[in-house]
Amino acid sequence: MGISRHATAHWEGDLKSGQGRLSTPQSGLLDNTRYGFNSRFGEEKGTNPEELIAAAHAGCFTMALSAKLTEAGHPPASLDTRAEVDLSMEGGPTLSQIRLKVKAQVPGIDAAKFQAIAEDAKANCPVSKALSAVPVSLEATLL
Repeated sequence: MGISRHATAHWEGDLKSGQGRLSTPQSGLLDNTRYGFNSRFGEEKGTNPEELIAAAHAGCFTMALSAKLTEAGHPPASLDTRAEVDLSMEGGPTLSQIRLKVKAQVPGIDAAKFQAIAEDAKANCPVSKALSAVPVSLEATLL
C-alpha cells in the first residue's frame, strides 16, 4: 500500500490581479499561504509553484542520497542541498531546468564513489522520476 498526500489551492480573480492561497492540511505547514502572479513572476511576498517544486526536489533528493550513502556503508554526517527550478516563458510557460547542488560531509568515502552515488540518487528519487521531462543537473561537492 502506498502513501497519499494532498494540498489544496484556492484562487480568486484573473491571473494578474487575482490571488490564491495554498494549504497542506495534513501537516499544517502551509495554511492559506498566499501565492499569485507577483509572488511567482515578481518579488512580492508569498510562495509559488516553482519554489514548492524546488523544496520537494531538494528534500527528496537529499533523503535518497542519505539512504544510498548509508546502504554503501558511508552514512553522511551532513548533506546540504539547494534546488533551483527555472521557469521559461519561451513558447509558453514551462519548467526548463532544475539544478541540484549538494555539499556533503561523508566520512570515509572518496570523491568518485560519492559522485556515483549522488548521480544515482538524482536519477532515482521519486521527485526526479516525476519530473523526468525537465533536464536536471547535479553539482555534488564533498567537503
